[in-house]
Amino acid sequence: MLTAFQDRDASFDGVFFTAVRTTGIFCRPTCSARKPLEKNIEFFASAQLALFAGYRPCRRCHPMEPAESPPDWVRPLLEQIDRQPEKRWRDRDLRTLGLHPDRVRRWFKAHHNMTFQSYSRARRLALAFGQIQLGSPVIEAAYDAGYESVSGFNSAFRRTLGDAPTNMDGVVRLTMNRISTPLGQMIACASDENLLLLEFVDRRMLERQLDRIQKYTGGTLVPGENHVLKHTSSELAAYFDGKLTSFSIPIETSGTPFQEIVWAELLNIPCGETVSYADLATAIGKPSAVRAVANANGHNRLAILIPCHRVIGKDGTLTGYGGGLWRKRRLLDLESSQLSLGPGF
Repeated sequence: MLTAFQDRDASFDGVFFTAVRTTGIFCRPTCSARKPLEKNIEFFASAQLALFAGYRPCRRCHPMEPAESPPDWVRPLLEQIDRQPEKRWRDRDLRTLGLHPDRVRRWFKAHHNMTFQSYSRARRLALAFGQIQLGSPVIEAAYDAGYESVSGFNSAFRRTLGDAPTNMDGVVRLTMNRISTPLGQMIACASDENLLLLEFVDRRMLERQLDRIQKYTGGTLVPGENHVLKHTSSELAAYFDGKLTSFSIPIETSGTPFQEIVWAELLNIPCGETVSYADLATAIGKPSAVRAVANANGHNRLAILIPCHRVIGKDGTLTGYGGGLWRKRRLLDLESSQLSLGPGF
């Protein structure tokens, strides 16, 4: 923990908190404040424990907020984009909100891997894409999305979504957004009917998983929000608050027949309980397929909802979780505490 704190290692954000005896303040491992002497450092497993020990939250790194949640200065902008996805944003609009365009550009590049202008343009095109799929004429969709000419709209549409709007009939729109959780940011991807992917943003297989979903659905990824993603965000918040032990989010899986059998069995593991890989293999009638079961777990694209984190080693050790073993431990601890609340929870 000391090494992670000294190196400001972002992979440990949410794993522990660091308190400084001489200042009475506690921070995230990534805090940019001046580093204290080692003898004055104390570690805590949660922000609550640091508070109970008498420490105050740092005003620089805001350890009481969910890890990687949008900072206060950018939230009004994100809310306006959600309210007016068709708006064409210019630098003067940002300055009207008291925002410097360079700061906005850097934040969107770091958190969405695109500039703010690219993000807002993609939101406008996603809006138009949905209208065209519902039968609106291209010219009407173009003007509703804030474009001043159909030719400009066609060019932007082709550049961003890979084809002309007139050729998108029957193409599935896959809406993608980030969801903040106490264990870090997650990427959620959904069609208009079902959730297709839910992964932590630092998972190494994320890009490959997104490619597979596009090939499976024949769909096109666009940033934005839809009712499935809102449902997902709401239930995840309730889950992490300790108020939900099962999910009602509509999901769609796309694996091999064997993977589908394994994922279906994972859904039968009750919240607060664990099974071994050998137990899981036996439950699907393939007791010798332990490695194949572990491999199917690793290809699960719906983290938390299909609870592969509830599968552990035969000796009780934590093994093999794409989101990191520290997240697996946190999820199991959370669910164990929910179970202890008993009936009527």
